[in-house]
Amino acid sequence: MQIFVYRNGAGEVGEGFTAADLPGLLAEKTNVVWVDFLGETPDQREEAKNILLNVFKFHHLTVEDCMETRNQPKLEAFPDYLYLIVHGIKSEETSSVNFVTKELDAFLGDNFVVTFHLERFRAIKKVKEQIHVTPFACQRGAAYLLHQILDHIVDLYMPVVEDFDNSINELEDRIFLMKNRSENKILEEIMDLRRSVARLKRISSRQLDVLYRISHGEFPQIPANVLPFYRDVYDHLQRISDLSENYRDLVSGLFDVHFSVITNKTNDVIKFLTIFSAIWLPLSFIAGVYGMNFENMPELKTIYGYFITLGLMALVALSLVGYFWHKGWIFEGRETEKEREDGEKIHKTQVND
Repeated sequence: MQIFVYRNGAGEVGEGFTAADLPGLLAEKTNVVWVDFLGETPDQREEAKNILLNVFKFHHLTVEDCMETRNQPKLEAFPDYLYLIVHGIKSEETSSVNFVTKELDAFLGDNFVVTFHLERFRAIKKVKEQIHVTPFACQRGAAYLLHQILDHIVDLYMPVVEDFDNSINELEDRIFLMKNRSENKILEEIMDLRRSVARLKRISSRQLDVLYRISHGEFPQIPANVLPFYRDVYDHLQRISDLSENYRDLVSGLFDVHFSVITNKTNDVIKFLTIFSAIWLPLSFIAGVYGMNFENMPELKTIYGYFITLGLMALVALSLVGYFWHKGWIFEGRETEKEREDGEKIHKTQVND
């Protein structure tokens, strides 16, 4: 547990307080108190539970929510405080195919902010570093201090969102270049990507509802002069939510592209077998005719009959190959290096536009 206290008019934020000091610090309404609980161990969680229930007098159901995980983002209003749950990114584990979040529980009163988390938060660390340098965040009140925490949490979503964009573009390129042995692997990656995008959309949408209520003047704990800052965080999260919706559509499009490529490859195989059969059919017919064991077949007695038959078969085969080639049914689709480079330039131009 860490306790930070800003006294009105002070030039810095005080530290080193204990749980016994909290009642007196909270009683002074000009103070801004931030209590941060890290519940990594059972002893830390028990200490936090005791202080939340007996010192701050929070509702026991909200304290139970703090001690648990797997809660969705939400906001609950009480007469003297707000309770909210938001989710931050696990930067060390999260990727475009494995979107992982961690829970932050926060309480906001007139002159205090209480945060509880079972895992370490980069956003919490950044705000602590910030108030060590300047007490500005605390000078503007508890609501502004909570805004700083939420702002850093939302900002850390952006690198992950950009990773989704890069992964979708990369997968699209790999689909067009894939070989038969890589089809299942790419399909698995698309499925993982779709699950991650769906989770990003679900978390960002619920979190968006929380920030919407906070940023539109619904609660007295947030002064009117701080509301624009919350609306700014809401706008950032709205952008992330909109992007996640776009990514969901793009990932669905990857399935369509994947199946189209597979279908085209299958059609190519069927076309090859059909053309091969069409060429082989007249040759089989000629060989079958001259392979019949009738006595009265003058061609069987000629000296050059065998070679004439082979020549006829070769002529028929070459004629059919030439005809199919003229029709564009075979030997097409081989693009030159220059054509391939031109195609890539056009594709990049369309993406940038």
